[in-house]
Amino acid sequence: MLSALVAAVVLSGAAFAAGVNASTPDAKAVVTPVPVPVFGMSPRAFLPLVLVPSSKFTTLPPGSALPSDAQCAARVRHKPENKRMNDMYNATSGHQQLGSDIFSGDDPRAYAEIGVRVTGYFSGTTDEILQWAACKWGIDEDIVRAQAAAESWWHQDAKGDWGTDSDRCPPGHGLGVDDPVNHPDTCPESWGLLQTRYPYEVSAWPGMANSTAFEVDTAYAIWRACYEGYEGWLNQVDHGQDYGPGDVWGCVGRWYAGRWHTSEAEYYISRVKGYLNSRIWEQAYFQEP
Repeated sequence: MLSALVAAVVLSGAAFAAGVNASTPDAKAVVTPVPVPVFGMSPRAFLPLVLVPSSKFTTLPPGSALPSDAQCAARVRHKPENKRMNDMYNATSGHQQLGSDIFSGDDPRAYAEIGVRVTGYFSGTTDEILQWAACKWGIDEDIVRAQAAAESWWHQDAKGDWGTDSDRCPPGHGLGVDDPVNHPDTCPESWGLLQTRYPYEVSAWPGMANSTAFEVDTAYAIWRACYEGYEGWLNQVDHGQDYGPGDVWGCVGRWYAGRWHTSEAEYYISRVKGYLNSRIWEQAYFQEP
């Protein structure tokens, strides 16, 4: 009976690991509910494994149980590739452990509950990877699409924030290495779809450059730590209002400005909202299939 079942259907690695019932035609809609541990020590430590196709991933409030890699992989809707330059990076899934350095100034729960969940264990088209991260970290998928457009036009090979300080260059990417013609005396500090910045996320290297899924996973883990209220340091630096949990857009702005509702953060929030309102990722000029 087992051999017949194996011969009947081939599951993706993520779906198989999640325990999907292979007798269903699409291998996504029916599962056996079992408790699945979720990282962290809070009462939300167990989440029933019920995998169903998702119509849209929306924002989950602070304190919500967050889905696993496998659960989200099973719920992603297929989207064709519209950014061919990402093929190699999209095929590279997670391959390293994110360090606690990224959350060193935060509430300890930021790493214990969130940082340890970063894996990048997913591969697919660019849109599918963005969906997967939105599901995993409980943020509206269209905000993710819009922010990735604002940061890189959905190019995982994008490099930015070119600087002249060699101490801030990633290993193997010293001054003048990456673009000796246009940037002869500088190196790129920011990498990937979300432009994760090396000097502040050292332990995310080289995944931030080599793997779309790892880079996006890292970026929205940081967003989630902010959204949960674990970044109290934002009240100790310049800020436009008091920091607290549950502010989706405040945490989007913090990604760009490193500050809470300052003028720079508000500028960035407006830019991402503009891309969101126009649904720029659906426009003809955005497509590079």
